[in-house]
Amino acid sequence: MNAQKAPGAAPNTKELAAEVVQDVNRLVGLEIALARQELKELAIRNAIAAACMAVGALFAILALLVAVPVAVVILVPWHWEAAAVWAVVYALLAAGLALYGKARLQITLPPKTVASLKETKTWALQRMRSTGR
Repeated sequence: MNAQKAPGAAPNTKELAAEVVQDVNRLVGLEIALARQELKELAIRNAIAAACMAVGALFAILALLVAVPVAVVILVPWHWEAAAVWAVVYALLAAGLALYGKARLQITLPPKTVASLKETKTWALQRMRSTGR
């Protein structure tokens, strides 16, 4: 028997509990969406701030890399020799860093992923053989 309620009748306890649970679920979903949005905005703001700091540091380093050699070349009586020394120093630094980077560079596949893919392949082949395919 399915009794229909008259319009304007008070809802029973089960209906009220279901509505409360539904409202709580919706509220939790909205809170999660709000937290995601706030975290996204915070991450963007912090990324922009970090980029500005990095560019500022880059400009400071660039200023030192230009100002120090210029000052030395101006102050030393043998100008072109001083400029040549700075050029050689920069070239040696560049070569040293490039060789160090080349020695440290590793272009390989991630070992855990490769092992996992091999296991998955073995498992799939065993499944195919066991089902007679």
